[in-house]
Amino acid sequence: MIIKNQTFDAERALYNLKDSEVIDCTFAGPADGESAFKEGHNIKVCGCNFSLRYPFWHDIGFEIDKCSLDSLTRAALWYSRGGVIKNSVLHGIKALRECSDVKIIGSDIDSAEFGWRCKNIDISNTKVNSEYFMFETEGGNLENLDMTGKYSFQYTRDLEVTDSVFHTKDAFWHSKNVTVKNSVIAGEYLAWYSEGLTLIGCKISGTQPLCYCKNLTLIDCTMDNCDLSFEYSDVCASITGHIDSVKNPASGHITADSIGEIITSDSVIETNCEITIR
Repeated sequence: MIIKNQTFDAERALYNLKDSEVIDCTFAGPADGESAFKEGHNIKVCGCNFSLRYPFWHDIGFEIDKCSLDSLTRAALWYSRGGVIKNSVLHGIKALRECSDVKIIGSDIDSAEFGWRCKNIDISNTKVNSEYFMFETEGGNLENLDMTGKYSFQYTRDLEVTDSVFHTKDAFWHSKNVTVKNSVIAGEYLAWYSEGLTLIGCKISGTQPLCYCKNLTLIDCTMDNCDLSFEYSDVCASITGHIDSVKNPASGHITADSIGEIITSDSVIETNCEITIR
């Protein structure tokens, strides 16, 4: 079935829609109805505009292409799986939650609390503005993201990130088994309490990065304006260039071209990290 050039504002307007295409439609109006596509199966939605809450809940097999979900489209996708979102705008709060096996391509996301408790989420060539981005999400690949917002990637697991730029704060706290390659990470207090974090060819900046980490690895990274780094962390790091200061790393090995200050006082644990200046 093809549905085209219509306007819907009723509650559950296309509830349990199956094997259908919805093209150039508008979901807005005085009835202010919620949950337009709830419980949909195998649906394609193209060129549509949304201004109503909860449109894609409990959907299985979906494609959203060239659509605009505005700031009134709150909690747009929850409990859905097996979908693709591409060339679209997602500007409502909490736009993706407890979803699985979703790909997002070439889109614009401005959504606080985006991507919470999801599994296997791939995002590429996308601009993101979000606080608590990807909280407690497990599995996925992120590539060519331009991301701004505080508290990103907290409690994430089994994630790979490449060729991205992050302007963030408190990123990757409590994360596990995350790898970041060839990316820029600018912000304070990076990745405290993380476990199994690997940074390869990254540009890191901001105060007090990478403290209280376990099994932390840095390969060919740079650190700009990074003071009080690696406190109480188990770390193996190869840094190109200068580190402003290193404070009481717990164990492992740190190599850099220069370090402004190595602080070994006031430690509350025994520390035996080897530090080498090239």
